[in-house]
Amino acid sequence: MVKKIAFGVLWLGFIVYAFVFAPPDSPDTFELIKNLSTGQWQGINPLVIALFNLMGIWPMIYSAVLFVDGRGQKIAAWPFAAASFAVGAFALLPYLALRQPNPHFGGKKESLVKQLDSRFTGIFLTLTATVLVAYGLIAGDWSNFLQQWQTSRFIHVMSLDFCLLCLLFPVLLRDDMTRRNWQNQQQFFWLFAVIPLFGPLLYLCLRPPLTQTTSNLISTQQQSVTS
Repeated sequence: MVKKIAFGVLWLGFIVYAFVFAPPDSPDTFELIKNLSTGQWQGINPLVIALFNLMGIWPMIYSAVLFVDGRGQKIAAWPFAAASFAVGAFALLPYLALRQPNPHFGGKKESLVKQLDSRFTGIFLTLTATVLVAYGLIAGDWSNFLQQWQTSRFIHVMSLDFCLLCLLFPVLLRDDMTRRNWQNQQQFFWLFAVIPLFGPLLYLCLRPPLTQTTSNLISTQQQSVTS
């Protein structure tokens, strides 16, 4: 209950901050979002371009865990995962507040779960994120980005959203490691949890895949415990 309240308060606090205390909207915000979305990047700070595209990587990272985690929940995970592509942590925080601990996986892996569970997905996301981060760091203008962060609500909130997504991933990590019989690797947990962005990406590249055998084994263990 304490965690639910904490996530609920954090969600409401983030909303209030974004719409009340963050810098005001810039007149060209809609035009900036349209240009970023359509690849018309001329004249846009590469740091903003990199950050905007990384905010598309994060929902994929979370989806690779959420679609499995949601299998044992009373609420479906996919609406929250889908909405996170548009509003990031604003969509994920309600799910984290409503979900129950779920260290088990049962049933068959559908095609989407198989794709998200694949290490190739993790490798692809890692390579894409590496290119984006390198592009932003090498070509970006930090003084211009800081100015925009102080004057543009879109840039300001998007930056905070990125940081919040980094901080929230460990909430789902431990259960996902347990589903894969990796729960005893505490040193790996902290490695994946502490390193922003690339910790979760490294986890997707290295985690053991979920298998039907693993699922059946967990079900047997659950039955033995209940009996």
